[in-house]
Amino acid sequence: MEFFRIRRDIPFMRHALVFNIISALTFVAAVFFLVTRGLNFSIEFTGGTAVEATYVQTADLERLRGVVSHLGYGDVQVQNYGTSHDVIIRVPTKAGIDQKQVPSHVFEALCKAESGTVGTKTETTSKGEVVTRPSCVNDAKAEPVLLKRSELVGPSVGDELKRDGAYAMISVVVGIMLYLAFRFEWKFSIAAIVANLHDVVIILGFFAFFQWEFGLSVLAGVLAVLGYSVNESVVIFDRIRETFRRFRKLTTMQVIDHAITSTISRTIITHFCTQMMVLSMLIFGGPTLHYFAMALTIGICFGIYSSVFVAAAIAMWLGVKREDLVHTSGKSEIDPNDPNAGAVV
Repeated sequence: MEFFRIRRDIPFMRHALVFNIISALTFVAAVFFLVTRGLNFSIEFTGGTAVEATYVQTADLERLRGVVSHLGYGDVQVQNYGTSHDVIIRVPTKAGIDQKQVPSHVFEALCKAESGTVGTKTETTSKGEVVTRPSCVNDAKAEPVLLKRSELVGPSVGDELKRDGAYAMISVVVGIMLYLAFRFEWKFSIAAIVANLHDVVIILGFFAFFQWEFGLSVLAGVLAVLGYSVNESVVIFDRIRETFRRFRKLTTMQVIDHAITSTISRTIITHFCTQMMVLSMLIFGGPTLHYFAMALTIGICFGIYSSVFVAAAIAMWLGVKREDLVHTSGKSEIDPNDPNAGAVV
């Protein structure tokens, strides 16, 4: 499906050097901020305390964030899990704060916000064990909020997540390189990986510059961008191979220009629809999905840019040619007048 068709090829590769210089400067700036500022890792990576509570009524997250922010624990995460009545509060590790006292302080603040008083309550479990737990009782002798459990997340867990995240990133990169080298040619494989890593580093550079919190959801977004970006590169590479087969007298630069121009309509439709979904998460998803959506938004914008001006240009500079993609044999290769010849994009 196409909304429009451009009859005359746009000379993208004529300006490839200028755009890649801009891209290189952006890449260097991202690396600079990553080295000088570093990433603002969330509690999953740095360690801290997680407090789970259940409300009788639907929890007002914005109100709870205001309550917890006055405790002086820094950038505390407050979000729902399970149902709208269940809340999890993640408190990062901070110098000078005893993490063992964090659950009681947080629960006391939550209780006080519900006009309750913190006390203790003795109960008998189904196994016959007598346990004592913190309770919050208001003037109506009801418990508006219950402390379900608290958990200390140690730094060792964070180190393990960092290591596993790095392994996941490396595995994705290696997998993409092998796939592209098998499906197309090693020059395309190198070009696509350079473009994809360009996208990833720039996303990380944004998070380092603005000191946005980097959590597991953001890591998932970065891995999603890797796959999303390579999909756009594969579409363009497929059309380049098809164009080499159909137009034998075009130069490599002309072939790439034609391939990019002929896929513009598809690119606009695909990325516009995807970005609408991501924007809905960014606007309506709340703090839980905010940085995940930010990572995807940056990745989509730079993914289009890198697929056109970085991946295609690098493939051209590596010397990709018709013989790399079209293997001749004794029989006629393909009918150049066949509209279904080559890849279907």
